Amino acid sequence: MTDIAYAWTALGGDPALVSRVTTVERPGALPARLPVRKLARACVGACALAAAELGAHRTGRAEVPGVRVDDGAVAAAFHSERLVRVDGRAPVSFAPLSRFWRTADGWVRTHANYPHHRARLLDALSLARDASPEDVAARLADRRALETEAAVYGAGGLAVALRDPDRWRATEQAADVAARPLVERVRLDTAPARVLPPLDPAAAPLLPAAGVRVLDLTRVLAGPVATRTLGLLGADVLRLDAPWLPELPDQHADTGFGKRSATLDLAVDRDAFEELLSAADVVVTGYRPGALDRFGLSPEALAERRPGLVVAQVSAWGAYGPWAGRRGFDSLVQVATGIATTEGSAGQPGALPAQALDHGTGYLLAAAVLRALTERSYDGGGRSVRLALARTALWLTDGIEPDRGTDGTPYDTPDPWLAETDSPLGRLRYALPAVNFTGGPASWSRPPVPWGTQRAAWA
Repeated sequence: MTDIAYAWTALGGDPALVSRVTTVERPGALPARLPVRKLARACVGACALAAAELGAHRTGRAEVPGVRVDDGAVAAAFHSERLVRVDGRAPVSFAPLSRFWRTADGWVRTHANYPHHRARLLDALSLARDASPEDVAARLADRRALETEAAVYGAGGLAVALRDPDRWRATEQAADVAARPLVERVRLDTAPARVLPPLDPAAAPLLPAAGVRVLDLTRVLAGPVATRTLGLLGADVLRLDAPWLPELPDQHADTGFGKRSATLDLAVDRDAFEELLSAADVVVTGYRPGALDRFGLSPEALAERRPGLVVAQVSAWGAYGPWAGRRGFDSLVQVATGIATTEGSAGQPGALPAQALDHGTGYLLAAAVLRALTERSYDGGGRSVRLALARTALWLTDGIEPDRGTDGTPYDTPDPWLAETDSPLGRLRYALPAVNFTGGPASWSRPPVPWGTQRAAWA
């Protein structure tokens, strides 16, 4: 089974439709010891096929449009947060305290891009809020990696001890992750869903998700990639953030395409949220499992108030096992699951050439939403779909054959897959969409807007 077929089957798709996908292979794209290029190609291909399938259904076409997956476009898209430019300025990728550190018995990686995570890290290490990287390095040099991991997580921060693949597989969390499918799909109810109107087969471009209302409650990076993709395909995507948790500016510039952005305090503005929910087709959440349950945002609670809803969830470690409640990011999942060891050299830990777990999981999440909308159109009923970066990591490390392909035109530069546009944020350079099917959109219909500046209301 090809990797695209594996992903498509995990999404519940008809295996016969995989024949509609063609690929353009480019050696040198996303180079790594692990088969990152094949993972990326499979995730984007499955997403594009899900979009083409929904488009065919809504236009009444007997044949699903052909899908074309180009390694060059995929590589550029998987680097989108690094390639974006705002008025020519390069983005800030990682903060000074987000990095690997030597400990007394190994390595630990921290994530402190957000101010509140930086503060919690320093508190856990009993350091002043203005501590320098040198101060942190000195403190960690005398500490054990696992003890640091536990202490920082206990303080609400983010740190993960470096594990090799065997040490990760020996953990209870790894066993729980391995016991789950790549894409978890659950039927929530049998209620009739809002019928999406048919689309004009002559309309150009074909926007399979036109008219679909998506509430986007996600943050870096997999969730925003998924909702950015839904926005590309015509969905009305409204991103909601807590007023006191602004998104990182460069991150927002990259993932805000095709969306509107508003703030909403769920503890105070419940009536406003319930009004939005009453007209929503999809809710996407990217917070750690259970974090939003107190607001009535579990899939079951949402479906009870909005029958027929599609609820999509993404997390770092999965909604199960001893790490279910932990915060996490792509870089930390790489460290825990042995990827950083595999990609390292000369005793130094390494990293994948892109945040491939985030991007890959994001495209799979968008694909799961699109497939749920297609299935819902036949039999009604709400759906819950759930993915985890750690489960995508397992597929990368244990489920995909090594990439030995050498055919095709080598990938040298992302330039052919970059574009520029004016926006309220300034002049933007950005990576063009990798999701490509016959008649589909070439780019987003709207650029990002300043964070939190729009009304929390449907267009």
